[in-house]
Amino acid sequence: MKKNVLLALLIVCAIFASACTKLDAQNEAEVPETEKATIAEAEKLIINEIEETDGAEAEEPTIEAVEGIPTVTGTTTFVVDIVNRLAEDFVITELIVPAGDDPHLYEPKPQDLEKLTNSDLVIYHGLHFEGRMVDVLETMGHQLAKDFPADEVGVMDDQGVMIVDPHFWFNIDLYKKAVENVADYLSQMLPDKAADINTNAETYKSDLDQMFASCQEKMDTIPKQSRILITPHDAFNYFSRSFDIPVMAPQGVSTDSEVANKDIQNTVDFIVQNKVKAVFAETTTDPARMEKLKEAAQVQGFEVKVVSGEGNELFSDSLAPAGEVGDNYIDMFTHNVDLIVENLK
Repeated sequence: MKKNVLLALLIVCAIFASACTKLDAQNEAEVPETEKATIAEAEKLIINEIEETDGAEAEEPTIEAVEGIPTVTGTTTFVVDIVNRLAEDFVITELIVPAGDDPHLYEPKPQDLEKLTNSDLVIYHGLHFEGRMVDVLETMGHQLAKDFPADEVGVMDDQGVMIVDPHFWFNIDLYKKAVENVADYLSQMLPDKAADINTNAETYKSDLDQMFASCQEKMDTIPKQSRILITPHDAFNYFSRSFDIPVMAPQGVSTDSEVANKDIQNTVDFIVQNKVKAVFAETTTDPARMEKLKEAAQVQGFEVKVVSGEGNELFSDSLAPAGEVGDNYIDMFTHNVDLIVENLK
């Protein structure tokens, strides 16, 4: 068990930032020096903690509540948002990647392992969204994407490698399936609250249907020739299929990778040829990347608007911090649609 705990921390603290990564793991030679330093610090920390324990073997993680109010830890804002919607009055929630942070670039903290190991229930996305942390989470946690229909889960080409597209939250049907899975996990942990949790889940799914129908009406007002969405990284393929709007991103799936000049040029050529009105920054990416597209398009004599700045960015891999626009899923989704319609209609 001690060995398992050590392995868990090494993976958590060294690799957490690689969300949306390729399915094939990097070898040790490819690990940056900064990550190696993090691993060394993590190892020292966990060894100290192990030496201070009483030597008792811990049980394998199960969905069982302890006395008092149970704690549920979610890896991202999307997970915690669902839990709060279904059981806010019954549980305490903990979050790993803070709201507004880029999961691709997130630097893990020592307390992240503490949150995971001290929780009564750990819920994560699945579909390799958490990168190389997946092995730990499969042992310690339960995934939103459990039993998703294979024909509804997207795949994408990432520099010649086919990978699973983890951004399922832009498919309303898959998101409702995730809500059902969370309701099941919570109900198992809190059987005396199961009726309330499932009622909340049904109400939430109804709200999601109403929200999506409203968004569909708005998206339908965009003329066909203007229905092209340009974003920094490749996070909107489910959104593309949901609303029949082509999507193009110069960076590909990971925000942690460099953008090749040929990918920028291909995107610029596409913008000019299709007379794209606007390109959109995201809350978790650098808007300067989209400015480069604008500048390159100007060289070809075409003006394209960069939609960016506070309140004018798309949400992709994170909800907003509490109290801000987009701090819950429904507001986030509606904000994205309103921003797209306003600038492409």
